[in-house]
Amino acid sequence: MSEMRVLILKEGTSRSRGREAQRSNIMAAKVLAETVRSTIGPKGMDKMLVAGMGDIVITNDGATIMKEMDVQNPAAKMLVEVAKTQDSEVGDGTTTAVVLAGELLAGAEALLDKDIHPNVIIDGYRDAAEKAQEILDKIAVNIKPDDQERLRQIAITSLNTKGIFGSQTRFADLAVDAVRQVMEKREGKVTADIDLIKVMKKHGQSLDESELVNGIIIDKEVAQADMPKRVTGGGILLLNAKLESQKTETSAKINIDRPEDMFNFLDEEEKLLEKMAEDVAKTGAKVLFTEKNVDDQILSILAKKGIRGSVIGTLKDLSKEALGQAKLVEEVKVGEDKLVFVRDCKNPKAVTIMIRGGSEHVVDEAERSLHDAICVVRNAVEDGKILAGGGAPEAELSKRLKDYAVKVGGREQLAVRAFAEAFEAIPVAIAQNAGIDPIDIMVELRAKHNNLQNLWYGVNVPTGKTADMWKLKVVEPLRVKKQVIKSAVEAVTMLLRVDDVIASKGTGAGGPSGMPPGMPPGGMGMD
Repeated sequence: MSEMRVLILKEGTSRSRGREAQRSNIMAAKVLAETVRSTIGPKGMDKMLVAGMGDIVITNDGATIMKEMDVQNPAAKMLVEVAKTQDSEVGDGTTTAVVLAGELLAGAEALLDKDIHPNVIIDGYRDAAEKAQEILDKIAVNIKPDDQERLRQIAITSLNTKGIFGSQTRFADLAVDAVRQVMEKREGKVTADIDLIKVMKKHGQSLDESELVNGIIIDKEVAQADMPKRVTGGGILLLNAKLESQKTETSAKINIDRPEDMFNFLDEEEKLLEKMAEDVAKTGAKVLFTEKNVDDQILSILAKKGIRGSVIGTLKDLSKEALGQAKLVEEVKVGEDKLVFVRDCKNPKAVTIMIRGGSEHVVDEAERSLHDAICVVRNAVEDGKILAGGGAPEAELSKRLKDYAVKVGGREQLAVRAFAEAFEAIPVAIAQNAGIDPIDIMVELRAKHNNLQNLWYGVNVPTGKTADMWKLKVVEPLRVKKQVIKSAVEAVTMLLRVDDVIASKGTGAGGPSGMPPGMPPGGMGMD
């Protein structure tokens, strides 16, 4: 009998299996990792991302690059998820996580060529990842949450890799002061809810003109021109109620037979509005914020009483105890907009940072940089553990995991060694991006880390040599490094377990045309 070809999938569906599927996935992920590799380190380059509508984003932030790129390949999308996870969990180290994932896949590819089974590689990688976490915990250094100078160094280390050259110190101070303001101690643990740090941006002036407000900035102007533009002291009332005559929920009709009745009706309405204004004034409030409607007549009355207006349920609940306190409330013109600054609040639970800059692109990148700085300071405050930077932890992990691989034995030790070698990609990338010979740097780094006294030696970019990063005050939170390993390993092991890629027509899986390499066009059949 002749063979019968049976179509079981939709026409146009493509399929790649076994080693071919693994190679395709690994290649796609490696290409994406190579894209962001040049952004690592203090001399990392920026990427210009141009959207279909012509919008431009210039950044070296890994999470932003991944988010803005229209990645179609499913394997590459796994690395996009790595960046998103890293950014949401710790706020920094996104590029490092993606590059490490790419190197781990490259190491796995070499092992697959030696006929090492994917599950053996996965077991070795997971074993090495656990060991790496233990090593990081052992070498981490404790700090106190009130160590302001050390926190400042952590912020500067993060900002030195960003595109705000010359303003790192200013932004580091803003990040540290903001985190310390929202920091709380609960049940013996320190927490810092960075959602309480509001960041606003207005282009104009310079980055160094950015400021921290121990209060809040309202993107509104004073409700009436006659109201004071600047109020010192006095209470602040937040009102979630309308200051206007109420309308009935049901249709009603009032019959007026005489002109005097009309005047009486209007007079009563005016008295009602005056009473509302008096109720506000009796509290001693000098500033009123409300998101509800306010009658123009009430605004006029409040203005005469020196109350400026631009949250309590009803007017019946008004009292002096309900007022907030701030040293200064003022209307400030920022660029073309008028904003209300509530400054120096009494024991503020939330703060605002106003970012300034020469252009929209500058303030956008400054906002991304500040976000990372705030996150790393938060991480250090909450965990109380830090490491040196500059590729020093990666060099030490590489050295110790190579020693550990010998103890593992069997084929799994090859995977552990590949894992160890993948860490060297970070100091190599830092050196390459700074124009330093990576071979010379790695030879020197390996020699230094063979001595336990040189634990914190990394890449000194200004000199092109190795140096003690701790003495150079290049420090990073422990949480960032640990999350880098977790994110990268989880994505890599998931990709290595895939041995069959079935893609519908037009999904973009596999090669540039959406077809895995080597697959013929047309429907997929089975004999």
